[in-house]
Order: sequence, then structure tokens, then C-alpha cells
Amino acid sequence: MTLYELIFLGQPSQEQTQALTDRFIEVAGEFGLTFGDELKLIDAASFVEHEPKATAAAIYFGGDPATHLKELQALQRENIPIVPVVEEGKNPTSVLPEQIHAINACFFDATDTRIDALVAAAQECLGLLRRQRRMFISYRRNDSREMAVQLHDELSGAGFDVFLDTHDIRPGETFQEMLWHRLADCDVVIMIDTPDYFGSKWTKQEFGRTLAQGIQVLRLVWPGHQGTRHLSLSDTISLTSTNVTPSNRLTPQAVEEVIDRAERLRSRSVASRHMSLAGAFRVEVERIGGVVEGIGPHRAILVTLPNGLKLQAYPAVGVPTADLLNDVHRAAEATGSERLPCLVYDHTGIRPTWIAHLDWLDERIKEVRGLRIFNAGWELAAWDS
Repeated sequence: MTLYELIFLGQPSQEQTQALTDRFIEVAGEFGLTFGDELKLIDAASFVEHEPKATAAAIYFGGDPATHLKELQALQRENIPIVPVVEEGKNPTSVLPEQIHAINACFFDATDTRIDALVAAAQECLGLLRRQRRMFISYRRNDSREMAVQLHDELSGAGFDVFLDTHDIRPGETFQEMLWHRLADCDVVIMIDTPDYFGSKWTKQEFGRTLAQGIQVLRLVWPGHQGTRHLSLSDTISLTSTNVTPSNRLTPQAVEEVIDRAERLRSRSVASRHMSLAGAFRVEVERIGGVVEGIGPHRAILVTLPNGLKLQAYPAVGVPTADLLNDVHRAAEATGSERLPCLVYDHTGIRPTWIAHLDWLDERIKEVRGLRIFNAGWELAAWDS
């Protein structure tokens, strides 16, 4: 099953195609993915095999600007980021289709055999960086603490950033606020469904708010427990006495299955949440008469407002940080564009103190603007510089 797709169009050289293949075989190995199946490279000839539910990014190699226009249109309809690639010294407008002229190109040196900058941009678009791979374990302490701790350690070892309440909330922090904050920041919730899971109002709220945020759920049903009927459509692993030890830990084979299923769900979650955020932002822009011109490297949405102000909007799934604002500034600066960069995010579930922190940053950092998706159109209508 395809989880991550890198689509390359245009006119790449044989050497570039081979370099991309070699580098992404390395990337697949880093994250325990099967190259050619879970992580797949798609060219124009195999574009019909493109999996709409996979997390995807596209690279367009400049050449004849009339090449693969239909495929580009299909990618733009799906809000898939497109990275135009142009050889240094060439004019982008002469080698790229007009429909992606607004997207800043990635220039490459013909002597670069590893195309590092391009691979890094593609990895970020695909969410294949460790800091982007976030899991949240939801459980009842009295029932399944040993298994929760084991999963925290095993998933961390598999390249995920894992939240477990007993490990990741520091003394003195407001427990429940921090819990919701970290829930809003994850890609997948691993729910250990024990007979008394819904016996606590907190686990009930964790599960309900997970669904409200559109976060994917991997449910591990405790041995001998039938599970709650209305959860039967969630992604489920039914545990038995053969894959749970007497000390309530998973066997190595069961751990491997959890990691594999979590990776699959994460791909689906990242794709759907980015698409939802990008789609909601497009609606807000078009509602006030603005135009969305395309989606480029770092998933930047290129926008022109009715007053002529041009933006690079970076959708952030999860909790924005000062580091992320800095990343956006550097990404925007690297493009050489005069567009105003802004970070678009959903503030639902984020701690009030963190919201105040983001507001404080927004007042003082003028190079990047923050924008909450639920009143984006209202705010954008007042932006004039």
C-alpha cells in the first residue's frame, strides 16, 4: 500500500532520475519504509497509478513548458505542493509551464550528483522529518500502563515523536491544558481500548476531541474485550493472549504490526489534514475576492489579495512554534520572493498561554505574519502591507 508518493514531471535527465531514486531508497531505509510500495516514486508514464489518499509532493523539472500540463492541473486540483526545478543560469519562465510561474523555482547545479536541496524540500513536503512524525498514546493508567510505556519507547525508536502523559508533562504544568495542547499537535492517536477505557471522563474527552480534530485513531483492543460497538469502523488491531505477555506487554511481532499500522495511518492523517487546512484557506481567500495561484515548496500557498498584496501562506498542521516561524522566514527568504510570508494554523486545543505567546510574537516579528484559519478572510481583508 502506498503511503508516500513523490511525483516527478517535466523533463528530468536520466542522472537526475537515478539520483532521486538512490536518495529516496536511503530515506525509505531511515524510516523503515518499503521503497516502491510504501514510499513510491511516480513519473508521468505511471501517473495513472497516483494514489489520491497518499501523502504526496511533486517535482517539475524544467524543459519544454508544454510538457505534462494535464498532470499539473490534476495536482493543483488536489492541493499537492509542486517544486519547480530549473538549472542554474536558465530563465524559469522559458522552461516552466505558465501555470506554475508564480511558484518560486529550486535552482540546481548540474554538477550536484546528490541534489541535496531538492531532496530536503521533498522530504519536508512529504512530512518525512522526525520532528513531523507525532504520536499520542491514549490509555487508562490502571489498565494498561505497562503497554503504554512500551509503545512510547518502541515508537520513539522507530523515528516517531511520541507523547505519553507520564513522560512528557513536566511538574508544575497545567495537566489538562497540556494534554489538549499535545493532542492538537499529533498525527495519530494510539488508543489502548481496555474494558474500562471509557470509565473516565478524560479518556472520553480525549477520544471525542481526537475525532473533532480529524486525527486518525489506531485502536488496540485488549484481549477478551469486545470493544465499544460504535468504534468498529476505526483502524483496529484485536489483541489476544498470544500477542500480549502476562506482564501486559506486546510481543515483538505485535509491536511491529503497531508500528506498521501507525505509519500507514499517519500518512493518511497528514494528507487529509493538510488538504483540509489548504482547502479552508482557499475558501477564505476566494470569499474576499483573492486568487490562489498555486502551491509550491514547503507547501507554500501563493495568494494575491484584492488589493494586490501578494502572500506566501504556509499551512501548519499542529501547534505553531517560534522555531516554525523562523523556518517559514528562512524558507521565504530563500525563494528571493517579495511576497509576504504568513503562517496559517488551526488554534483549536492550543493552550491559552501559547496563544498569547503567538500573539506576542505576531506583534513583534514583522517578517512573518500569523493567521488563524477560522477568521482568515476577516483578517486578510484588512491586510494592506
